[in-house]
Amino acid sequence: MTETLRIDKWLWHARFFKSRTLAAKFVQSGKLRLNGSAISKAHVNVKPDDVLTFPLGPHIRLIKVLAMGERRGPAPEARTLYEDLDPPQLKPRTPKDPIVAEREPGSGRPTKRERRQMDQWLDDAG
Repeated sequence: MTETLRIDKWLWHARFFKSRTLAAKFVQSGKLRLNGSAISKAHVNVKPDDVLTFPLGPHIRLIKVLAMGERRGPAPEARTLYEDLDPPQLKPRTPKDPIVAEREPGSGRPTKRERRQMDQWLDDAG
């Protein structure tokens, strides 16, 4: 008999979700694919060499199951349960827009005169 584990429990063991309840709700949402087939039941069993595809945050994760795991251990132990076939790429940092009318912290709201000066300055800049 091959070793299997419920998909919600495996996702929790592999630390993709903070709780098993969140993992089960995610599976029930229908966004998870197991070997290309959409599943929506948390009791579906997963086994080694299965491939999971699911969105997590801004990335689509493509995960190959390597092992089942006995418990929800620390993160380094959890990473041994799967192989990330398409690791998320870091986005290049974009510089923030400069703050147009910055005020000193704690200086309070601008007075009517200061507000008129800022409006005039913005009209001249734009």
